[in-house]
Amino acid sequence: MADREEVRQRIIDATTQLLRDKGREGVTTRTVSAAAGVQAPTLYRLFTDMNGLLEAVAADGFARYLASKDRQKPSGDPVDDLRRGWDNHVGFGLENPEQYMLMFGRQTPDAHRRSTERSMEKLRLLVERIAAAGRLTVGVRTAMDMMHAASVGCTLNLIRTPQEQRDPALPGRLREAVLAAITTETPTGPPSVTQRAVGLMAVLDDVPGLYTPGERALLDELLDRAAQSSLS
Repeated sequence: MADREEVRQRIIDATTQLLRDKGREGVTTRTVSAAAGVQAPTLYRLFTDMNGLLEAVAADGFARYLASKDRQKPSGDPVDDLRRGWDNHVGFGLENPEQYMLMFGRQTPDAHRRSTERSMEKLRLLVERIAAAGRLTVGVRTAMDMMHAASVGCTLNLIRTPQEQRDPALPGRLREAVLAAITTETPTGPPSVTQRAVGLMAVLDDVPGLYTPGERALLDELLDRAAQSSLS
């Protein structure tokens, strides 16, 4: 088993390097076999076909991306933590463009859905810390969707733009525009209805058993409606 996993990882690493050096067109059965030092039948035995190999490369990319997220320790400023999370995301994409395209540039295969869910869960934790601090001005789900859509869109746009034509200030400007739309500075006055609602939703999980499942579902619906009230 250890030998099999070692060979499998060697093939994934070789494919990742080929993607980085030569792009998708440079990844073929012949080039991968040569780079990994294996015979073509080994590729088919371990990955079924080239699509299976590319899905494994995407899964490996998600593992490295999530590991980089795990290394980011929370600070005293939850908004700055979200800012650093954005920078980490865009940086990973620009350092691994072909792998990023496999991860985020196409419909998510079922094999990657768990990795995508873990990535979104990490984003949720960052956003909920902002809500608990009373600095979120929209609902948690809305804030997550805005950050995810903007960061992925920005990264894909940069990857698809020739390097000499990229605007290096674009990621920072877009990041700050999104943060300005979903957060506020440290509150100095009474919190708004939206801030109260999202703040309460962010801390309800800290008191399990306080409500029955039915009560909690109703409360979540009412709080979400209140959180969205300033957007209507």
